[in-house]
Amino acid sequence: MTIRLGLVGLGKIARDQHLPAIAATKEIELAAIASRSAGLPGLPCFHDIDALLASDTAVDAISLCTPPQGRFEQALAALDAGKHLMLEKPPGMSVAEVEALGRMARDKGLTIFATWHSREAAGVEPARAFLADKTVRSVCIDWKENVRHWHPGQQWIWEPGGLGVFDPGINALSIVTRILPEPMRLVSSTLDFPENRDAPIAALLGFRTASDAPVEAEFDWRQTGPQSWDIRVETDGGELHLSQGGSRLAIDGVQRMAEPDTEYRNLYRRFVELVGSGRSDFDLSPLIHVADAFLLGRRRVTAAFYD
Repeated sequence: MTIRLGLVGLGKIARDQHLPAIAATKEIELAAIASRSAGLPGLPCFHDIDALLASDTAVDAISLCTPPQGRFEQALAALDAGKHLMLEKPPGMSVAEVEALGRMARDKGLTIFATWHSREAAGVEPARAFLADKTVRSVCIDWKENVRHWHPGQQWIWEPGGLGVFDPGINALSIVTRILPEPMRLVSSTLDFPENRDAPIAALLGFRTASDAPVEAEFDWRQTGPQSWDIRVETDGGELHLSQGGSRLAIDGVQRMAEPDTEYRNLYRRFVELVGSGRSDFDLSPLIHVADAFLLGRRRVTAAFYD
């Protein structure tokens, strides 16, 4: 089976991650690009998804790599045209609109894949296996990076629906909701908004698991030194430490795993499997926790931020 793919959006994440992963997936043929400002030599290129879908270029599936604002309409067009759908994280601007897409895909018998690339980091599944029979006593998440380095000039992230610091923070939440053996709920949220921005630059979150273990998370986009992507879980069987975004795993300080990044290659392999078997993968729990953070959040205004 070969999936003829239309890639919508050709920004930094598409060029850095999606294009190499697609090229490495033999069951996927990149058939077309839709982008307002860029294209690739040798491929049909269109200004937007509507133009792509109205053309005679044959595609079986669409991968959306556009900002979450406006993505609902693009996804709706793809599903309405009978195309399988892969969504870059976050899958949309709100829980309600993404749930609507899931229902539409189900009703049409199409695959929809809400991707969480950090769940594909090498240490995540071994961490899940380690925790499966443990009692979790506490969880500490430290997710801090320099927005100027990772999102230079990307103004959409500061606009309503762009999620601000939750754009990377949702990666941590996607890992934690995958590895913990029980669900968690948000109990406190403090969000720091620069006075000239409409999305937070930092967040302090407090959760409790079903058995009342505390889960504390700190997200910050103002990190200028070494970047921090760490999750520590204290259990009755030792301390688990995921670092480097989940690519390194240590138990009680002893490194168990350190693997290179193959997250997006894993995502596209998973998409091939889902389409081939007529299934979907549509876990929205990380997005729900972000929505709760805004709903319960105590807002603090900080100094103006400039790129």
